[in-house]
Amino acid sequence: MTQTPSSAAAALVYGAPPLALADVPAGALQVSPLSPGSTPFADLPDASAAEITVLAPPGTVERRYAMAQALRVLKADGTLFVMAPKDRGGSRLAGDLERLGAPFAESARRHHRICQVRRPADLTIALADIEDGAPRLDEALSLWTQPGVFSWDRVDAGTALLARALPKLSGKGADLGCGLGILSQVVLASPGVTELAMVDIDRRAIDAASRNVTDPRASLYWADLRGVEPPLADLNFVVMNPPFHDAGAEDRALGAVFIRRAAGALKKGGTCWLVANRHLPYEKVLKEHFSHVDLKGESGGYKVYETRK
Repeated sequence: MTQTPSSAAAALVYGAPPLALADVPAGALQVSPLSPGSTPFADLPDASAAEITVLAPPGTVERRYAMAQALRVLKADGTLFVMAPKDRGGSRLAGDLERLGAPFAESARRHHRICQVRRPADLTIALADIEDGAPRLDEALSLWTQPGVFSWDRVDAGTALLARALPKLSGKGADLGCGLGILSQVVLASPGVTELAMVDIDRRAIDAASRNVTDPRASLYWADLRGVEPPLADLNFVVMNPPFHDAGAEDRALGAVFIRRAAGALKKGGTCWLVANRHLPYEKVLKEHFSHVDLKGESGGYKVYETRK
């Protein structure tokens, strides 16, 4: 459920800034698209927040979009605290703020760059950055997308490999980490599929996928699979290209979470099709949760598995 902004929500937070670096006010409204239930920046009125704390994303277009939205929403006398690890966008914060014309003071702590920022008098560049980072129809992909979504401007090679390997599936299934809905489109091309749950942690992905996949058999869920939602059970199949990065850093445990959720959702005899980078050691967890694990193919640094519960 999305948070509802109110006049009392004078403070905003984007992402999960390190507690040692950010004193986020209690009750601050979360605005990150990677926090299910949060409020989109775009839904907040101009000059409505007195204090905003942003853990800036590493991608240039996505980072500039978040910073520009923060400046748009910031009150004239308000303060924006924006930070990022030096090796994941932090070294570029000062340059981004200079081009925006935003007054700021910069410091460094715990391998992060931290900027205390005021709203610029002229938001022309900020508004252009908001337009650059907004949802758009990519005509080359024939898909709705938005910067910041996984593989937002191209078809990921692993996804493409799995899409080619998938057989005609049937029954009730799920696409875990559905992204823009590319695998879901392939799955739903089979008339034997009766239901498909599409799940992603990224609100932007879910918004785009809702435009890209309009088949009535599909249901979309904005959820973090490390929690208990959505309640998936008695599935005939699961397809997935599980992530292995969290906040820009490699986290191999994420793939293991996806595998466990898939196994828990499948009925006996159900199948899971997944693709992974070749270096990721998922074989052990796959064999712990599935009775059959078959390597179906390898190409371009990726491997595809079909597993059976």
